[in-house]
Amino acid sequence: YLGENVMLRTHTSPVQIRTMQKFKPPIRVLSPGNAYRRDFFDASHAPMFAQVEGLAIDEGVSFVDLKATLTHFANEFFGKTKTRFRPSYFPFTEPSAEMDVECQLCHGSGCAGCKGTGWMEILGSGMVHPSVINAAGLDADRYTGWAFGMGPARIAMLRYDIPDIRILYDSDVRFL
Repeated sequence: YLGENVMLRTHTSPVQIRTMQKFKPPIRVLSPGNAYRRDFFDASHAPMFAQVEGLAIDEGVSFVDLKATLTHFANEFFGKTKTRFRPSYFPFTEPSAEMDVECQLCHGSGCAGCKGTGWMEILGSGMVHPSVINAAGLDADRYTGWAFGMGPARIAMLRYDIPDIRILYDSDVRFL
């Protein structure tokens, strides 16, 4: 607890806004950093975590581009894997979606890591809301864009068969 007047950042999105204000499209940027949330520390969530956000702004950028980019990433990172996009809500994107990959721990059969669903959410994403593009000083009638945010710890869990994210925050030398 740092005090009533201190709030730690919950995402790295301000980097994206500053980038849109400083540079003209085409824009492609990744912004890594730590984020802090009021999450319970369980097998797949931590109250402090590293986050990587991505942003693409240009003429004619579409949700198809977003989905193709993220699906390509998942297949490169995990090898050929099943993916799905679920509708979601984020106030700065419309439409918004969460991307899941088949749980790499149980290969879709259900385990503690995926809470029995066979899927693990790896990121949130969506098309940048036109009001965000306009607020950054760009013309939303001319430019569109997509954005995503992911936690590297969660995808590391899946790739390296780590059953519990808390292991990544312990100082147990047997794991390190």
